[in-house]
Amino acid sequence: MLLTIEQHGAWQGLRLPFATLIYPLQQAVNSPVHLVRKAIDTLSSYTDLAAENQRLRDEQLVLKTKLLKFAALEQENIRLRGLLDTSFKVGEQVLIAELLSINLVPYEHVVVVNKGSRFGVHPQQAVFDGNGVVGQVLRVTPQTAEVMLITDPSHAIPVQINRNGLRTIALGTGQIDRLALPYLPSNADVQVGDLLVTSGMGGVFPQGYPVAKVTAISPQKSPFAKISAVPVAQLDRNRELLLVWSDSQPIPRIPEAVPNPAPRSPTADARP
Repeated sequence: MLLTIEQHGAWQGLRLPFATLIYPLQQAVNSPVHLVRKAIDTLSSYTDLAAENQRLRDEQLVLKTKLLKFAALEQENIRLRGLLDTSFKVGEQVLIAELLSINLVPYEHVVVVNKGSRFGVHPQQAVFDGNGVVGQVLRVTPQTAEVMLITDPSHAIPVQINRNGLRTIALGTGQIDRLALPYLPSNADVQVGDLLVTSGMGGVFPQGYPVAKVTAISPQKSPFAKISAVPVAQLDRNRELLLVWSDSQPIPRIPEAVPNPAPRSPTADARP
């Protein structure tokens, strides 16, 4: 028993130095294990972060798409409010129509809308947007109507200079951003920036609605000036248009029969 105790005491005396001696070896053996565990933890954290990052990117894309839709809806609301404001200004019966197709070739500026004779739409009916005059109905079917824009080379609209009341005719040129005023004398009181409004002559367009602004005046040797104007309506950007009925032509309650398509011809408005 005493021998065992003495041996045990001797071993205890050697244990601490021995443990100190082998500690570096234990660390060397355990280090790869710790490194592997640390690498696994790091890789796991990286994988989690990568997944979270991808999820956030996906959410960001969804939110951006929603914002684009909201922006489009906001612009649509602005356009519709503009049409609503125009309808109050007109003070007559109106109907909002959406564009179905557009034909803007040099010899023809015509758009098709989704309202036709079953809604009471008829040829030579005035058409507006939120800024001014767009054109007039050319022909109709029960479900659709063709609208000739004021820039169509066959179109003519009686106008007057808002500043002084001088009347003339504005002709379409086949260019979406240009009207011509070929019937004013060279000495006419016209200035760049003058607003042209409907004169009410011809019976198609109500009086006093914006048509175009004078952009260029070129004196010529002939008795008539060369005058250009830009339409105020957004002819190449509209998605909704406003069909207008005068008080003498209320919207019918019963759908009309489909009229025979009439040959395309210039506006019947009288020239000065």
